[in-house]
Amino acid sequence: MQQQMNTQPHEMMAQPPEMISTKDALYLTDALSWNLLAMKKAHFFASQCQDQEIKQAIERVGQMHQRHYQQLLHQLQPSTHVQ
Repeated sequence: MQQQMNTQPHEMMAQPPEMISTKDALYLTDALSWNLLAMKKAHFFASQCQDQEIKQAIERVGQMHQRHYQQLLHQLQPSTHVQ
């Protein structure tokens, strides 16, 4: 029996859903952990680096992971809209 493939393009959500599944929550926890660890490792390696150009590149990587961490946290904050 031949399976049909979904040919519809994936649509982006305008905003996160009010509630997320347990599986999604576990994935988000992992993503936060990965970004936090990458940020800490970049900070450590930048502190050990003697070459200023490489040190700055590693610091930019750490800052990128920090931004990703903050973006995830921001998306997980409960909505504070008053209606």
